[in-house]
Amino acid sequence: MKSIVSVVDQLNWGMVILLCATLGLAPFSPPHIVEKLSMLIRGNLIKPLDWFDLFLHGFPWTLLILKIMALLMKKR
Repeated sequence: MKSIVSVVDQLNWGMVILLCATLGLAPFSPPHIVEKLSMLIRGNLIKPLDWFDLFLHGFPWTLLILKIMALLMKKR
């Protein structure tokens, strides 16, 4: 079985950036991820729908971070 790093490394950069720019920032005024992260910091993230929104809009950013980490690990 492939490790998560190798799977993420095979993802296309353009697709990951497109996901961050669309799903990661939608709706655009204000970005939903910013709202959910501020709710998490304040301790107001209570409803299951809020947790789902955080996961849904945060997933592209998590992929981007993992993709950058995979790139840095390859350069070592």
